[in-house]
Amino acid sequence: MKIKELKKDGLHYEMEVTVEASEIDRKIDERLHEVGKTLKLPGFRPGKVPLNILKQRYGRSVMGDVLEVAVNDTTTKALQEKGLRPALQPKVEVKQFDEGKDLTYTVAVELMPEFKIMDLKAIKVEKPVTKPEKKAIDETLERIAKQNSESEPIKSPRGAKEGDILIIDFHGKTKAGKAYPGMHSHDHRLELGSNQFIPGFEPQLVGKKAGEKVHVEVTFPTPYHMAELAGVEAIFDVDIKEIHEPKTAEINDEFAKKLGFDNEKALRETIEKQIKSQYDQFSRMKMKRGLLDALDEGHTFPIPSGLMNMEFDSILRQIKAERQAETVKGKPELTKDEEEELHAIAERRVRLGMVLAEIGRLNNIQVQDQELQRAVIMEAQRYPGQEAEVFEFFRKNRQALESLRAPVFEDKVIDFIAELASVTEKEVTLEELTAEDEESYLEKKGGKSSKSSGKAEEGKGGGSDTKKASGGKKAAK
Repeated sequence: MKIKELKKDGLHYEMEVTVEASEIDRKIDERLHEVGKTLKLPGFRPGKVPLNILKQRYGRSVMGDVLEVAVNDTTTKALQEKGLRPALQPKVEVKQFDEGKDLTYTVAVELMPEFKIMDLKAIKVEKPVTKPEKKAIDETLERIAKQNSESEPIKSPRGAKEGDILIIDFHGKTKAGKAYPGMHSHDHRLELGSNQFIPGFEPQLVGKKAGEKVHVEVTFPTPYHMAELAGVEAIFDVDIKEIHEPKTAEINDEFAKKLGFDNEKALRETIEKQIKSQYDQFSRMKMKRGLLDALDEGHTFPIPSGLMNMEFDSILRQIKAERQAETVKGKPELTKDEEEELHAIAERRVRLGMVLAEIGRLNNIQVQDQELQRAVIMEAQRYPGQEAEVFEFFRKNRQALESLRAPVFEDKVIDFIAELASVTEKEVTLEELTAEDEESYLEKKGGKSSKSSGKAEEGKGGGSDTKKASGGKKAAK
């Protein structure tokens, strides 16, 4: 194999590779031997067809496979010999390839820049921390108590009001006189103001007393989960049997035991741990942002344009998709200034990604299989009731599984940097801990800020809660 340098301009490198005809012939013979192992020809047993006959009959047909293998193998070898680290897949153009001739092709590749990692021990960041206050624990307990509240019949006759729970029977039909499944129910518990039923239903029960029969007229919304009822007018005869008012559970040892705890103290301790865990996530996020800012400030090197364009396109698609969802009319176009901001964000992302990858490479930081498995478990926990489906998805989809490796690797590198850097804890209020950073990366650099750039700077990670489409609801709902 001969390698000839054609061009070297910054991160762009081109070379010409020549593979001798004798090497190509050898690869053709190897491929023909593989084919001949299972080939059946009259007069010959499988695997016993002479090479000259195989070459005569199938020599041309295997050349495509040989070309692909030869180019892949020799390109990798040529890059290694030259000590080149490609940023993206090299572009190959075949100049000559034919039977009995040398293989000649050119390789155009964009290289990873060479840079030196800054002194990580010189990094200084503050890590804001907050301790859970008694007020936060009390508020959480009150919410839990409200969620687990019971109800009791009102003590004196009065009209129903929002927040009351009505025990009702209802029978409905369209104004055309047709009844549909779900338009009637007995002993149904309806909390006024909960908007469980279709718009206009609950307000007509406000002020009514137990024992009253109410004639409710409504129009089903459009769209509606039962298409045949969308926009249809209907009448419901409602019998108010009882009116209850909510009774908030008293927070004590008995209440704690109903929730599976030994006593109120154990319940409070668990809540405090959960709140602290949430606060710790905010603290780590703020610390991580500080570390990334320091890494960004501490490294200056050229960015491969191919990686830059890929990242910019990814951000652009994200922003346009968000704008498309928010825009009813017109196209979600970006201004020139906004696109320039997104270019700056893309550059920061690519640079930081390369710096983190290099720190991980130099310090042999790797993601172990058990760590990847924990990531799968955490992902499954985001979808209660669908854990088995999530596990099965990742089991069958290797590419999706590998997509979890990057954030795990990044977290491990961040932990490594934090161990070396000078991290000072600073006690702050909860408001300060959870506040959005007012000054964006672009503002620090003297640029402008925009809603689009703010969203893009949040990064690619970050999942969102999923909402299940509900079906089989009562038609009154």
